[in-house]
Amino acid sequence: MLCLGVSGGIDKVYECRPELPSTFLHDGAAVLVRDGRVIAAVEEERLNRVKHSNKFPSRSIQYCLEAAGVGLGDVDRIAFYATEAYCNTMLERLFVSQPSDAIPIDARLLLRTMLAQEFNTELDPTRISFVSHHQAHAISAFAMSGFEKSLVLAIDGGGEFLSGLVAIGDGSEVNQLESFPESNSLGLFYLETIRYLGYSLFDEYKVMGLAPYGDPVPYRKLFEQFYELGDYGGYRVHLDRIGPALVRNIQVRRKGMPFTQQHRDVSASLQEALERIVFHILRHYREATGMTRLCLAGGVAHNCTVNGKLLYSGLFEDIFVQPAAHDAGCALGAALMASREIGQSAPRERLQEVYWGPDLGTEHSVEQELSAWAGHLDIERSDDVAGRAADLMANGAVIGWVQGRSEFGPRALGNRSILADPRPAANKDRINAMVKKREGYRPFAPSVLEEDAPEYFDLPAGLREFPFMNFVVRVHESKRDLLGAITHVDGTARLQTVSRKSNPSYWGLIDEFKKRTGIPVVLNTSFNNNAEPIVDSVADAVATFLTTELDALVVGPFLVRKRAVTLDDWTSLAVSLPPYASLYRVRAHTARDRQETVCEVRTTVSGGGAVRISDELFDLLMGVKGEAVLRDLFDSMVLDHTKREALVEELRGLWEQRRVRLHPPSCATHLKSDSHQMTELA
Repeated sequence: MLCLGVSGGIDKVYECRPELPSTFLHDGAAVLVRDGRVIAAVEEERLNRVKHSNKFPSRSIQYCLEAAGVGLGDVDRIAFYATEAYCNTMLERLFVSQPSDAIPIDARLLLRTMLAQEFNTELDPTRISFVSHHQAHAISAFAMSGFEKSLVLAIDGGGEFLSGLVAIGDGSEVNQLESFPESNSLGLFYLETIRYLGYSLFDEYKVMGLAPYGDPVPYRKLFEQFYELGDYGGYRVHLDRIGPALVRNIQVRRKGMPFTQQHRDVSASLQEALERIVFHILRHYREATGMTRLCLAGGVAHNCTVNGKLLYSGLFEDIFVQPAAHDAGCALGAALMASREIGQSAPRERLQEVYWGPDLGTEHSVEQELSAWAGHLDIERSDDVAGRAADLMANGAVIGWVQGRSEFGPRALGNRSILADPRPAANKDRINAMVKKREGYRPFAPSVLEEDAPEYFDLPAGLREFPFMNFVVRVHESKRDLLGAITHVDGTARLQTVSRKSNPSYWGLIDEFKKRTGIPVVLNTSFNNNAEPIVDSVADAVATFLTTELDALVVGPFLVRKRAVTLDDWTSLAVSLPPYASLYRVRAHTARDRQETVCEVRTTVSGGGAVRISDELFDLLMGVKGEAVLRDLFDSMVLDHTKREALVEELRGLWEQRRVRLHPPSCATHLKSDSHQMTELA
């Protein structure tokens, strides 16, 4: 029996409906299970290249179907990650703000219509189901935990007017004990606070990394005004008090401003408050239920610091955190719930790996894709690519490492990773400068051979397996100076243990590094720059490699380096606009309050905004229908050498920001239409 779980929004990648609740309809994904076992899963952002995509996950669904060799008509049940009543309420609100006959106020009909349009398949309405959002969170964790019984806590920002629940998992059932209203949302509590630190939605993890640099004491009393701990594990948060109190007591930080000790202390107080509330809930239900095991899901379960402290507390004998704990994981929960409803529950086994995404393809197809970039890349096949990569890292190189199927969820777990030597503390700044362009305080994670982990990390209660980077653990004091690039300021690290059975390729690389250095640990961070999701395909990997300062790239058995590139090499590439980008020529006010006509590339990506471009580049891009080779465009515009160089440099800057695509003509993806490329005079 095949069941498909779906999360995400209702608009296409080139559309934008800001009236939809961004705190709920995001992290689009599709997960396909057969008889309760996952056979394919991917987040839409990996395929449409839009971070936290809130778009309809059509590409994710297509991938899952192709991976199973089936059509949509072969799927027995399709489950959406919210109740039908809630979806209808959201559609009614959308209709009030944007009256339109194009979108029915009927979630089942809308989902059927969108699937029919995308996959040319008419579905029986009874094959479509809607599930409770937080129940999907809860089941996604318990069903994958391997536990016969456990306490389950699902907490996030919000969904279906709730922000979480506590439940008991028993066999194939998850029975709710308590739910938390959205007014008591711990996710929104965190989000509301970080707004005054210059951050916004999806930046919560950044503040978690900043907190160890602060002291919670100066603002502890202030934060105690923002929440109350009640009887029986109950609590209240006062979201309306946060803003006025912080404005009166701190210098509000705007995006791009430097951090002060004040901001660090607020981060520490926020993290402490979250921990106090979570521990308050769990202590009560641990005592009330007698459950010795715990499952966690929901966006707040990505707070690895809380998870680590729960682990060390001894409150539970074992803790399982669903690795895609955010809303993409609800697609997993929805698929499992649908499968259970038709008689195929997930087997009671502990989840060992989440390499469920698209595969690189055959060695031949990988070589063909790389060879198409021959003007930009030196490509060498190696029978010992792990050894060659280990040599590079041992000699100071930072590399991209791309193997097998991609990971499901927000962590790079050794198949789509940037890797480096974990010892030099300077590697943190170096990687931030060359790739990430992110805040210098944020830590990088270690990947360690599972069998060597206890020698380097303090693993509580005899636990040895931490495959998903879900827990912050203590680095042994004697190893902290040695592992300078992955040890955070408080002596901790967000650990991944690597099993030879689950990922022999990645295990082999770390083992080769150990042979050369004596250290069975590598620095592991996600393979992406600051403008994009984690890479998924060979094309994604090459684009990120060529728009960062990475020293080398390993794709399958191929070791790839950059070549010295001429203008002719650049102009041999094709250019296209991604589906989420549009061209505009607009009237704008200058600093002297005059109006002038400016050209822009705008995106439908949340927070993407507009970037100004030159008139010449605007005219060039307006000549692109789907895709066009740069040399042909330049020739048609009769441009001299100097102007060609200037336009190539401007294009490369936009490519780094993922507002245009540069690629070999034979590797281009043709757009379905040019309707998103438009001009507007305002």
